[in-house]
Amino acid sequence: MGIFNDIQSGEKSIAVIGLGYVGLPLALEFARKYKVVGFDINPKRVDMLNRHEDPSKEVPASEFQGCNIKFSHLLDDIRSCNFYIVAVPTPIDEAKNPDLKPLIGASKTVGQVLKKGDYVVFESTVYPGCTEEDCIPVMEKESGLKFNVDFKVGYSPERINPGDKVNTLTKILKIVSGSDSESLEEIAALYGSIITAGIHKAPTLKVAEAAKIIENTQRDLNISLMNELSLIFDKMNINTFDVIEAAGTKWNFLKFSPGLVGGHCIGVDPYYLTYKATELGLHPRVIAAGRFTNDMMGAHIAKIAIKKLISNDKKIKGAKILILGATFKEDVADIRNSKIVDIVKELQSYSVDVEVVDPRADAEEVFEEYGFHLAKSIGSGYDGVIVAVSHKEYKDLNEAYFSSICNTKSFVLDLKGLYRGSFKTMEYWSL
Repeated sequence: MGIFNDIQSGEKSIAVIGLGYVGLPLALEFARKYKVVGFDINPKRVDMLNRHEDPSKEVPASEFQGCNIKFSHLLDDIRSCNFYIVAVPTPIDEAKNPDLKPLIGASKTVGQVLKKGDYVVFESTVYPGCTEEDCIPVMEKESGLKFNVDFKVGYSPERINPGDKVNTLTKILKIVSGSDSESLEEIAALYGSIITAGIHKAPTLKVAEAAKIIENTQRDLNISLMNELSLIFDKMNINTFDVIEAAGTKWNFLKFSPGLVGGHCIGVDPYYLTYKATELGLHPRVIAAGRFTNDMMGAHIAKIAIKKLISNDKKIKGAKILILGATFKEDVADIRNSKIVDIVKELQSYSVDVEVVDPRADAEEVFEEYGFHLAKSIGSGYDGVIVAVSHKEYKDLNEAYFSSICNTKSFVLDLKGLYRGSFKTMEYWSL
């Protein structure tokens, strides 16, 4: 009898540590079959979850129904659990180095309640080797137990795509790994009981960690190529989206689009890999170049707006620009690592009056994170509009609407190419 059978029988239970956009859906899915404790250090978040409110606005209240789950911020409530899943954020600091404080903190928490026979699975995105080199020693120290003798460890990278209502948790193939052959089978069996898309068993923890980090690094590099091409094509007065549409008629062309690369995955994960590579004496030039290109796009777009103001004979100081969207991607409430702030700061450095609106973002959270206020509504008298995020609320807007809220000789910068080919009189630009 293994731990999976004990969980099935109700003898043992699962604890999910960290109840953000990754941990919450996972905890609820397991809780439809097994006994689960959802743990988060943020009491305010726990209170909201007990009211069946998801702070990330990703999970509707109906998804909480029929789940055998208790939400808590108290350590004692997870002492009786036996299978711990860690799904805390792994951000970068101001120097763009990995910030492992949440992960190490979670490892300490688990270490304080760890017992013989327990399992710990990490889902947080890390560099290859982090689980074994950084997390396991902390758990051993806190618990006084020995890894792979007293407790087993696995790594199963999260693949949640915020805002995606089609490719949801159970429909995405899950990579799992274990610290030995027995743990691999037990972990695969447990995850396999909820993931309908299937399970891929990675041979080692490091392989699973590396697989996750290159998924997003590959996307980052491809988007950086499109961004660099957009810089080139803009000089040639060619629309990049038109070029991609034409090139996309070839069967093996990969359709990536230019734009701002923010969020907690694509804009962050490559730095974990470059950090580890540098530590090993390697300088990953290609990855670093891609990151440089993507990180400078916000300032580049702001400078395009400044040039438009100048060419339209507008006074830059006090010019009024509206930005539509503050979240890191369309149709989500998440503002973490949003690159909209780069546009805002660059425009403000020229003394431009910037207004930002977003129907999804939390105004208080935006102010706490980035230091600027969201406007409560769209006003008028703008000298330019930057459509930065393609929320569904913006997709049906048209030239007549933008004309109605703008002064004469104004412009629209459409970063996603939403209105390409539809403007006749108003100045229009897209990447």
